[in-house]
Amino acid sequence: MMPRRHQAAARLFIAGALWLCATQTHAAAHYQLEKVVELSRHGIRPPTPDNRKDIEAATHRHWTTWVTRDGELTGHGYAAVVNKGRWEGEHYRQLGLLTAGCPQPQDIYVRASPLQRTQATALALVDGAFPGCGVAIHRVKEENDPLFQTEAFPATNTEPATQLAAVQAKAGDLAARQQALQPAVSALKTAVCAPGTDCSFFDKPWQIKQSKSGKTYVEGLSVLANMVETLRLGWNENLPLSQLAWGKITTAAQITEILPLLTANYDLSNDVLYTAQKRGSILLNAMLQGVDHTPASMPDTRWLLLVAHDTNIAMVRTLMGFSWTLPGYTRGNIPPGSSLVFERWRDTQSGERFIHVFFQGQSLDDLRHLQSVDQAHPLLREEWRQADCRITDVGTLCPMKSAIKTLSKHLDPSAITPVSYP
Repeated sequence: MMPRRHQAAARLFIAGALWLCATQTHAAAHYQLEKVVELSRHGIRPPTPDNRKDIEAATHRHWTTWVTRDGELTGHGYAAVVNKGRWEGEHYRQLGLLTAGCPQPQDIYVRASPLQRTQATALALVDGAFPGCGVAIHRVKEENDPLFQTEAFPATNTEPATQLAAVQAKAGDLAARQQALQPAVSALKTAVCAPGTDCSFFDKPWQIKQSKSGKTYVEGLSVLANMVETLRLGWNENLPLSQLAWGKITTAAQITEILPLLTANYDLSNDVLYTAQKRGSILLNAMLQGVDHTPASMPDTRWLLLVAHDTNIAMVRTLMGFSWTLPGYTRGNIPPGSSLVFERWRDTQSGERFIHVFFQGQSLDDLRHLQSVDQAHPLLREEWRQADCRITDVGTLCPMKSAIKTLSKHLDPSAITPVSYP
């Protein structure tokens, strides 16, 4: 016979378990998930051809040639995105948004930027969420998509003089910014400079420049940021340590140490408000329309999945006034395969609708080790919120009307042109 103290403990455990189940059931009954709009970055890739040219010129040495062609999604990157897609599919089935088996046309619509790395990432996401179902990936026929490659269209491109002034104003004392980032610069220099080679590039003063096409950038910083991104992606790819910074980077903490240079480059490029207003308004507007009320021109599906680039996410989050710092990363970092998510929830008792906004991604090491997303290894997540939001068992829910008003206040109407969906 069980001792009395064990019987009491068992009763407490059973009561606690029943309470937890009742709480979860109540949460599921109280709030119903109705719609998801997700903007994902592509997965792991080697440096783009232009980035490789710049970083090799700055360091006077050849950087590792990956198995995958420069700029394209790797096999490892595909597998990492499948892991995320598998979890999302299971998660949204548990929440009642999706049903078992292959999706119906009203369940999901996927649109990806025309580049190989985004098309392949979209395929990996749906392969994970709906294995064997052959979910269609939609793309425009042209080389540039007006939602994503906004620099290619007059209405969504920046005016050079205005953009230059905006970057200069945000940069302020550029020399002081450079000085403050010297620890990260020194760590990067130690990792990638060969003894006896010319590494004077790392010591040159940063300058704000503008190309003939009107693109504004910080000379010096932009190339250092490309080096950091290449090393981070190499770590995520699980490159042999001998091929990653020539054996000088052996821990994720060393990657974290140099990530501030990426944050600084975001601050003076896609995170400049004027740039984001001209080039990101069309995308944020589409996302807000999709989660709030679906216009006739947009597919009316439960899950609208858009797959694009970190630059797109950066501009959208700047318009939103949303910043995050995931564990192991620096402020505003956008890891490969990470995503910005808008969820629409309905209070089943009052009928009121809410929006749940968050950014999510995997850790540096989980990407490196192709760790499956599960309860022990959840996606890193940070939520957007404002004063009238409420903390619930399903996340931070914000009243739809006031949240949409806040999130749309920086939109530039002149940069929002009609969008068709192939």
